[in-house]
Amino acid sequence: MPHSTYLADQMGSAVLEPTGAFEAGSYGSFTLTYTAGPFGIDDSGGIKISFRTTTDMGKPQFTDPAGDNYTTAEASNGAGLHLLFDRINIRPWVHTLYVRLIGGFLRGGEKLTIRFGDRRKGSRGIRLQTNAETYFPFKIYVDAFATYDFTELPESPAIDLIPGPVAEWRAIMPTLRRPAETFRLAVAKLDRWGNPQAKGDGTFTLTSTLPVKGLPERLTIGAEEGTLLLDDLSVATPGDLVIGFKDARGKEVFRSNPLRIAEGDVATYWSDFHGQSGETVGSGSARDYFAFARDQALLDIVGHQGNDFQITEAFWDELNKLTREFHEPGRFVTMPGYEWSGNTGVGGDRNVFFRQEGRVIHRSSHALVMDGRDGNTAAHTATDLFSALGDQEAVTFAHVGGRYADISVGHDGRIERSVEIHSTWGTFEWLLHDAFRLKYRVGVVCNSDDHKGRPGLASPGASLFGAIGGLTCLKLPELTRDNVFDALKRRHHYGTTGIRLHLDVQATFQDDAELFDDDPLLGPTTSKKTRTASMGDIVRAKGSVKLAVAVSAPAPIERIDVLRGTELIATRRPYAPAGKSRRLRVIWEGAEYRGRGRQVSWNGDARVTGNRVASAKAINFLNPERELMLSDDRLDWTSVTTGNLAGMELMLDDPSSGTIMVSTKPAKADWKIADIGAEDTVVEAGGLGRRLRAYRLPEENPHRVFAFDLDVRIEPGKDNPIYVRVTLEDGHQAWSSPIYVIP
Repeated sequence: MPHSTYLADQMGSAVLEPTGAFEAGSYGSFTLTYTAGPFGIDDSGGIKISFRTTTDMGKPQFTDPAGDNYTTAEASNGAGLHLLFDRINIRPWVHTLYVRLIGGFLRGGEKLTIRFGDRRKGSRGIRLQTNAETYFPFKIYVDAFATYDFTELPESPAIDLIPGPVAEWRAIMPTLRRPAETFRLAVAKLDRWGNPQAKGDGTFTLTSTLPVKGLPERLTIGAEEGTLLLDDLSVATPGDLVIGFKDARGKEVFRSNPLRIAEGDVATYWSDFHGQSGETVGSGSARDYFAFARDQALLDIVGHQGNDFQITEAFWDELNKLTREFHEPGRFVTMPGYEWSGNTGVGGDRNVFFRQEGRVIHRSSHALVMDGRDGNTAAHTATDLFSALGDQEAVTFAHVGGRYADISVGHDGRIERSVEIHSTWGTFEWLLHDAFRLKYRVGVVCNSDDHKGRPGLASPGASLFGAIGGLTCLKLPELTRDNVFDALKRRHHYGTTGIRLHLDVQATFQDDAELFDDDPLLGPTTSKKTRTASMGDIVRAKGSVKLAVAVSAPAPIERIDVLRGTELIATRRPYAPAGKSRRLRVIWEGAEYRGRGRQVSWNGDARVTGNRVASAKAINFLNPERELMLSDDRLDWTSVTTGNLAGMELMLDDPSSGTIMVSTKPAKADWKIADIGAEDTVVEAGGLGRRLRAYRLPEENPHRVFAFDLDVRIEPGKDNPIYVRVTLEDGHQAWSSPIYVIP
């Protein structure tokens, strides 16, 4: 341990003004005054003021006094200072302002004054972190002896970040229940950055498409009230339930996601298996994380996935205690586990889940853990991990975060049952396609990988995270951990980009088929005769299969793609061809590459000539600071994708006249409007699925419910993984786990 850590109480002190509670995402000005301890700070020494890796606070800049985030520093004795802001500290306190003395030094009692968001010359201040957080510290480290050996002050000043005014009301329900089965409804208030418990009140008259036992006629929510939970609701008869919320003028302000009431052996339960808290790289406590998932996000199932190389023995014990404490079968299921965080070269990130608490954590490394050396329990490669887990009741997901999983390096189908293809890091359908090419049989999950204390309601804020956190929906006979674990083993689930929709995919066979209880590639297995199969099943059959797809969604359905492996075999839309519709869409999508720097900047403009844009709206502009601007015939925007899609929708004066010219750094397009039809007109842009697309939609699309059948030929001699991808008009997507048909 560096010697200076024993002198922490002699490294000085710091105060911050003002302190208290401030609106998340707002602009402020803060003066931090550091007073040197008895050693002072030697020439070329300095201090670091550090913030969490996950923060999206505005980046301090030192050259534009009138610009946002302008930051200054001065020494009380006039010593020269050099300012640098970069990722120059140990995680999780990575984002750091380094104030270094040059040509001078500090004596004990002399001061450094740092003004974050210095407003004296016209700056509007520094933008605060967009996610609410009860304790947001300015963590201070001192290099008193000019050795670059920094000692953390015993106390660092902090502020609280609270939600802003309500910008969105959201009503959350399950998506599949049986008649008379009880369910809950949550009514949440979100601010512009997606923080629940926003400030604002409302009184609403409730409407419903089906009679609901226990549903009040009116609902009033106070300005200081948080998410409201209505328990023990039920519907007696089959059908699709949607609950509407009308204001005093009778206008529907918002509506719930749809809930399908149907007879059957299973209901659906919503989960976010993947996120972290402040004990590792996230924010907030693990206790708050579990409470948020249950009480704010209305999740049925949650997992906590701290990076293994930051999980101490004490925290591993605490996580196991918390999953035991919060676990409540029938209401809320917790999944013990951790994130195995090996480098991509040795296999990359895996989420590990156990059926029970008290299991061994097999760390990929001890990079940031000094206690609890693993001895023979370490697992330095993905192959080592699967070997270590082989005798335990465990399942894993391969996922893409900062590191991505290279499933060609290590995979064990007995344990690794799914791949995560969407999170706040972006959309990664390519990982599923990797599995197909490698002849693995995996399901689809989507989770948040949330680092901001908001599992189940994760939004990207103003950071480079370019997507809303995903959700996974499991089909279970009842909500227990055993049933969850078994559903994961059987791949009986689907994933979404954060919305809750009902999705059902069934396969029917002309003759008896053979349904396997496990993967026949893995050795001895049992099977039974069947005429039907559901998502995730493995079936041996011949000839063709009739696929039945049913969707009930919270937004109009744009398209449903049916894929056999990597091949798109059909696209179905719930509406007739758009014909002479005036409504056009321009979509940009994709990533730079698979690694950390995958974000694609699509900042650009478009011009419409020979026609007029009557109105324009943005699609998946998830950061409120990124805007689509319309001026006469010109559109300008700032937008980013990370494997997901974004774009704009235009309503033109005339359906056929003129041209549209789109200019972005990755791609440019010059299209005649008359040539744009219902099918995609595409300009490829390299990278990882980067492209521009244009197509036409009908001027009105009321279709939120859609079902169809499709005959799919079984190709001989290989696996036929059949799955669907649902795209809604609001930019959200969903994917079913494949049905694997073996000829």
